Amino acid sequence: MTLRTGGQILVDQLRINGCDRIFTVPGESFLAVLDALHDAPEIETIACRQEGGVAYMADADGKMTGRPGIAFVTRGPGATNASGGVHVAFQDSTPMILFVGDLDRADRDREGFQEFDFPAFFGPIAKWAARIDDARRIPEYVARAWRVATVGRPGPVVLAIPEDMLRDCVEAADRPAVPPVAECPDPGAIGALFELLKDAAAPIAIVGGADWSPRAAHHFANFAVRHGIPVAAAFRRQDAIDNRCGVYAGQLGYGPNPRLQQRVRDADLVIAVGARLGESTTDGYKLITPDHPGQTLVHVHPDPNELGRVYHADLPICADMGEFAEMVDDWTDPDLVRFSTGEDAHREWLEWSEPKPRDGVKLDLGHCVAAMRDKLPANAIICNGAGNFSGWWHRYWRYGPMPTQLAPTSGTMGYGLPAAVAAALRFKDRPVVCVAGDGDFLMNGQELATAAQYGADLLVILVDNGSYGTIRMHQERDYPERISATTLANPDFVKLAEAYGGQGWRVETTADFAPALDAALAAEGIRLIHCVTDVEVITNQTTISSLRGKS
Repeated sequence: MTLRTGGQILVDQLRINGCDRIFTVPGESFLAVLDALHDAPEIETIACRQEGGVAYMADADGKMTGRPGIAFVTRGPGATNASGGVHVAFQDSTPMILFVGDLDRADRDREGFQEFDFPAFFGPIAKWAARIDDARRIPEYVARAWRVATVGRPGPVVLAIPEDMLRDCVEAADRPAVPPVAECPDPGAIGALFELLKDAAAPIAIVGGADWSPRAAHHFANFAVRHGIPVAAAFRRQDAIDNRCGVYAGQLGYGPNPRLQQRVRDADLVIAVGARLGESTTDGYKLITPDHPGQTLVHVHPDPNELGRVYHADLPICADMGEFAEMVDDWTDPDLVRFSTGEDAHREWLEWSEPKPRDGVKLDLGHCVAAMRDKLPANAIICNGAGNFSGWWHRYWRYGPMPTQLAPTSGTMGYGLPAAVAAALRFKDRPVVCVAGDGDFLMNGQELATAAQYGADLLVILVDNGSYGTIRMHQERDYPERISATTLANPDFVKLAEAYGGQGWRVETTADFAPALDAALAAEGIRLIHCVTDVEVITNQTTISSLRGKS
């Protein structure tokens, strides 16, 4: 073995495990890593503008690849800025590893410059948080981090890396790449599932979440179509199966189809695959209650700790999602009668997802989404953060095979643009669209500089109602006509796009949107369509006046 710095050893472990891209805001606390990356051209280093953008990009990259998204930030404010992305990765079950440069080991516990206890800070929002104090153990820690981030319910790992440790020159044995672990389902459990299906009158499946993959999507869609089972997507998991699938029933979460909600209430058998059945998907644990009297619950999840954690499962199945989906796809049972409810549910979703004319609305976002459907291919990747603007795309966009949706189930604002940058770098041959609200966009709008620097080709649809719209909606509901802290004064977003070397179009009417979209799709690089909307038209179902009880 030869002597290497800790920074070199760390970069070598990333290379061994197939890492091809990292996201960072550089810090003096990990200069040894940056120096080693200089000699690792197979790992692209993306310098971002704020650590929140770093962590969101790493989360999005993990969602798209199924491998840990890799982020490097410095201590103190760098780490705390990145913590929002760690929380997203935790709630979204995304594999991610965040490396945090730390102060010298000898200075610990003196409240040195930007010091705090990283394992204690990140422990509650990460699967594992630790510090590497010995450069010779870097291969061990990285291998463990890779395994923890990907096994069972995927999630984020945080490793603090002291500056002086990274400069140490030591001998260390590299560890081989961490192989994937796939737990096969028990055939007896699959047989029990089919027995429950034979006894059911109105089954429904809810899919998407931890460990979901294109393989799982393909095989589960085959299974559901063959048996006529309606398939609903968990909140912001709308690409869990291709929406063109003949039994796709729509998404659960905020603003779902009431007829889909009623199907879930009427179901005598619920098959949850990958989903945790969290608060958003279950409408505050009311659509399906944790004890679900009168319903049988089959809960399939890759992590045994999730089974029975909140929901009583009549049939818990711990398995890799791809392995489970392939086994049910291959399983044959000649006594199982095909259900007709799958096609019925799909027809209801098609009707629900078709925008209807709205009188008196100058810029109708539903019809803007329909125009996008006509002009963008099924493999377009739609990225969004949080805000009522997202409801139009959740309802009217038709997502293709995954990955085509990058959206945080944790409801964080500022996610869409960093995710779009990561997607544009990962899939250079596919259209990437960031959909953002005005308040949402300005939380990480500076990452347009990152997009420009690395030649990212992306389109931003910016919905500007001059308000924190979701909070305004709740404010009007609870405190009518008492507006406080929800009004925004915004910049000229077209000029802002131009300042980053892009192009922009301002749209104020529905008729103006399609021509602007045509022009944007004919261009390259950063393109932004600034949609100026009326705050009174707050969602695709609600107006401010109706919240005030005036209509």
